[in-house]
Amino acid sequence: MLRRKTVNTVFIILTVMLLGLSFFTVIPLTVYLLVFLSWFLITACGSFFIRWNYHYKSLHSNKSIKDNLVAITFDDGPHPEYTPQVLELLKKHNAKATFFCVGKQVQKNPDLFKAIIDGGHTVGNHTYTHVRSFGFFNEEEVSKELLKTIDLVKNISGLQMKLYRPAFGVTNPSIEKSVKKLNLTSIGWNVRSLDTTPRNENMVLKRITSKISKGDIVLLHDTSEKSVRVLERLLLFLDEKKLESVTVDQILQIKAYE
Repeated sequence: MLRRKTVNTVFIILTVMLLGLSFFTVIPLTVYLLVFLSWFLITACGSFFIRWNYHYKSLHSNKSIKDNLVAITFDDGPHPEYTPQVLELLKKHNAKATFFCVGKQVQKNPDLFKAIIDGGHTVGNHTYTHVRSFGFFNEEEVSKELLKTIDLVKNISGLQMKLYRPAFGVTNPSIEKSVKKLNLTSIGWNVRSLDTTPRNENMVLKRITSKISKGDIVLLHDTSEKSVRVLERLLLFLDEKKLESVTVDQILQIKAYE
């Protein structure tokens, strides 16, 4: 898999070689543009596709696990309407999950956040604001977002979160530096439901059930009625296939809190 440092080194060497050749022959401007566009496209894809581990390593699954375990994760909550329904379904099926919470939502719904923890589920950091411009924040701004959520959660629950899921799955050098500085573990996924897209309930469910197997981490959101319906049917499917939903720290065998 491509890595940022390797890609940058290759393109720097290529650019230097072209500049050297330009002393002996004419190098068309289009060649330089092609090199730059190639670098830009690779870097852009590496930033948006978290499973590439382009900027830094995230954990996406544990296919070496022996037991029939999967990890269902929820982003963007807690939501006052839909998270309680999610918690009720998980309780009904004796399933555990991981909630990557947005700090602002935790601040608005502290009792609901406590209910997630009281249900035996794991909580993780999903930034404080979850703004679309997060991928353009500098290191200081990223750290401020993550620390604000960490401190908020610690004040409410006494837990200091170690798990972080990048907003929109975007990674970059600024986020890499903040994650390392704060000693966080970045969590990705290998089964993306696309439940926030226009796809209908059946399409979302099929996307998950057609590929899910032990060791997988599933990405869902506790922010819509559609996702709740998908979860209900998914839990029935897991019961039929003798697959148990657990927290990501259990499936990855890592620590969720300091």
